[in-house]
Amino acid sequence: MDCPDEIAAIERALKPLSGVGEVNVNLMAGTATIIHDKSVTPEQLIKAIATAGLKASPAMGGNETEEEHTADFNKVRVVLVSISAVFTGVSLLLQCQNLFAPYGKATAAVVAILAGGWFILPKAVRALRHFSLDMNVLMSVAVIGAACIGEWTEAAAVVFLFELSELLEGFSVGRARRAIQSLLELTPDTTLVKRRDQIQDVRVEEVKVDETIVIKSGARVPLDGVVTSGESAINQAPITGESMPVEKKAGDTVFAGTINGEGSLEVKVTKASTHTTLAKIIKLLGDAQGQKAPSQRFVDRFAKIYTPAVFVVAILVLLSGPLLFNGAWLEWTYRALVLLVIACPCALVIATPVSIVSGLTAMARRGVLIKGGVFLEEIGKLKALAVDKTSTITEGKPRVQQVIPWNGKAEEEILRVAAAIDTHSEHPLAQAVVKYAEEKKIQFPRSESYQSKTGRGAEAQIAGHLYFVGNHRFAHESAVCSDELEKKLAELEAQAMSVVIVGDKPHQDCKGEVLGILAIADTIRPNAIEAIKALHAAGVEKVVMLSGDNQRTVDAISEQVGIDEAKGDLLPDQKIERVRELLALHKHVGMIGDGVNDAPAMAAASIGIAMGGVGTDTAIETADIALMQDDLSKVAEAIQLGRRTVRIIQANIAFALGVKAVFLALALSGYTSLWLAILADTGATLVVIANALRLLKSK
Repeated sequence: MDCPDEIAAIERALKPLSGVGEVNVNLMAGTATIIHDKSVTPEQLIKAIATAGLKASPAMGGNETEEEHTADFNKVRVVLVSISAVFTGVSLLLQCQNLFAPYGKATAAVVAILAGGWFILPKAVRALRHFSLDMNVLMSVAVIGAACIGEWTEAAAVVFLFELSELLEGFSVGRARRAIQSLLELTPDTTLVKRRDQIQDVRVEEVKVDETIVIKSGARVPLDGVVTSGESAINQAPITGESMPVEKKAGDTVFAGTINGEGSLEVKVTKASTHTTLAKIIKLLGDAQGQKAPSQRFVDRFAKIYTPAVFVVAILVLLSGPLLFNGAWLEWTYRALVLLVIACPCALVIATPVSIVSGLTAMARRGVLIKGGVFLEEIGKLKALAVDKTSTITEGKPRVQQVIPWNGKAEEEILRVAAAIDTHSEHPLAQAVVKYAEEKKIQFPRSESYQSKTGRGAEAQIAGHLYFVGNHRFAHESAVCSDELEKKLAELEAQAMSVVIVGDKPHQDCKGEVLGILAIADTIRPNAIEAIKALHAAGVEKVVMLSGDNQRTVDAISEQVGIDEAKGDLLPDQKIERVRELLALHKHVGMIGDGVNDAPAMAAASIGIAMGGVGTDTAIETADIALMQDDLSKVAEAIQLGRRTVRIIQANIAFALGVKAVFLALALSGYTSLWLAILADTGATLVVIANALRLLKSK
């Protein structure tokens, strides 16, 4: 399948079948996904598709069969196009030399028409059976009409040039298709597995979770897993787009499709071949091709109206010339035939899907997974970006920098209480406290009656006494704040420190008090400043930080990295409100976070972007765009490519429509010919495809 008209042909063949529900045809992937009940068999579906003039095979049958079918089909097509070319040339030569006239040129033209029209005429007949006017019908009518009025050589030229453009279009679509299929080649077919103290060569799909595989130096990693033995540098560029190899040792995660360096590794498999990160990327990228971008939906709607409309106009031209203006029937018939050739919408229809697939593939190679053309277009229109602080601007690995005793309490007591409460929590700040207490070798009990307070902290009982750990707001609500405490907190927050207040929670006869303050700092990512500059350079008018951390800390970090505006002390629902405010002002707004905690705000934005998708399945599944490594600068790259894709789509559509408009005007006025009409259509198709394929080489 390499032509937009074949989508409609497949749908016409399948939808009337009893038991068939939804039919989704993907031109760029070369697939048809059919939802049907159990009474329908794959054989019935394949037979029905054959009535549309196409040869299909089950997706589970493997790529080799599909590639063989395509290769055989292309060989036949090349031979027929070559024959058509030779005999079109012979017909033209005989016409110019006036040899064997008129039978010589007609005979050569008939051979050219039969060879070139071998695939065109059957498709036209099938379309007419379903009362449809596609480009095959337009070309067939134009050729038959030209032959009827004695323009044999031009009829042959129309068939040859149209079939040549179809052939070249098929090769071009195939190139875009292979760019995505090349991802499948990132993993080897077999791998070395340790079984019963022996090393066996096993097919990758047969390796089970928890088995140990051996990866030699220079070999590709076949499956996701955790290193159990050995050290090596892994080239993760095929998955994350990172330019430098990443050092791996025991306990580190490796991903299928990456390339091992000099060392040898033993890896415990954590995911089967069908569930690896690479497998998910390939699946999501395949699904993304089926999601039509707004521009593609517009073109599809336009083409459905445009083609029949021009057919009607051609009939009116044919009749109006002789009947209203006393024109010659042959002359006005010729003009009508030229109109039919010009009406072919191939260049217009193919312009968008090739551009979208090229853009999606180019970004996937850079470690940016975009889940459809609609999101690629949307990120190209982005005017504002909301960013989370932790794990986006900062490393997300906070560490206790200071322990400040209060009310005469000892540092050890403060850490003991804080760690006892925080041991229940997975929050990064809580984990930092527990880790620091363990490093200091402080023994702490596990607290009881633990309660998390969203956006504030937590409280729990230790030996029957109620304690709390939390932020500035929680201290206020617990009525244990003082002017002196406020001053100290302001001083720490001005240094971009996150503060955790540890204290007695007022209860029963205990009025409560602050035991101490933990000053925790997160490290700003090394490339955060350059990434924010790149976002502004890419056309993002406003970058806003939205964080649950206190306002002073958020302000300090924002000022360091060059963020335009910072909003702190936000609960999850307040983040959503801020995103909606940005949408009202800028219309096209992105939200970037870790894909889990920020999911509601990401859903409220025009487009949600997850950081570090390679580390979490949830990030890949919840966001519209997943950055496969923790690199904010990739967002600027995605915006630039999105804008370039939108520009190329707009240029392609404008060019295709412009060519049509010029030649429609020339056809109506009688200043063009079938030769020029088909050359213009063929040329326009090849130009828009070549322009779209430039995205594959985007730098």
